[in-house]
Amino acid sequence: MFASSAPSGLDFICLLLLAFIGLIMTRTHKEPRGWSAQNSGEVLVGRSLKEYCKNNDAHVLNCVTLRLKDGSTTQIDHILISTKGIFVIETKHYTGWIFANPESKKWAQVLYRNKHLFQNPLFQNYKHVKEIQHIFHFLKPKHIHNIVVFSGDAIFKTARTDNTCYLEELIPRIEGYPSGALSLNHVQFCVGQFEYMRLEITQKTDIEHHAYLTQKYGRTHDFS
Repeated sequence: MFASSAPSGLDFICLLLLAFIGLIMTRTHKEPRGWSAQNSGEVLVGRSLKEYCKNNDAHVLNCVTLRLKDGSTTQIDHILISTKGIFVIETKHYTGWIFANPESKKWAQVLYRNKHLFQNPLFQNYKHVKEIQHIFHFLKPKHIHNIVVFSGDAIFKTARTDNTCYLEELIPRIEGYPSGALSLNHVQFCVGQFEYMRLEITQKTDIEHHAYLTQKYGRTHDFS
């Protein structure tokens, strides 16, 4: 008598588990390089800004994707709108040593013996600032602030500029700006305008944005 070739109940369950694990691994593999680390940093910064807003005339928007005139998109990690102005915040969740020159196009991350060059985030975020200046042309440019926050345990081995900070320095840095830049009516108007203009926070929006970056730069890790 020949043994049956049909899988037993236990074998069938094992096959289902293997298929499920394979699906999860496939989806994880397709995520853009650096996605998990970057988003964990954005979560930390977002929590800090949300806590700040509880006791201040301020509102924070996270992961804001805007459609540009040429049809492309730009993605801003955090926008804080307050009576102190509009803070355009770029998050970098890095480890190791950071070597930075505010005038250079590239900065360097050194981790053990590995060196990784990445786009100067001040330049990167400046593009976001200019877009917001264009949207809110009635505001003075000095009231729209470019801030880059490093949320990981990276250590700068070169001097830092005033608009580059560690996570624990972010709120004190914001509080150092004078109030009165925007009225409460302006704050509410700007929040409403951003909510109206931003693209829906969906996987489709992210895929479209990362596809544009891949087409333009060849990779998506360092650009928004």
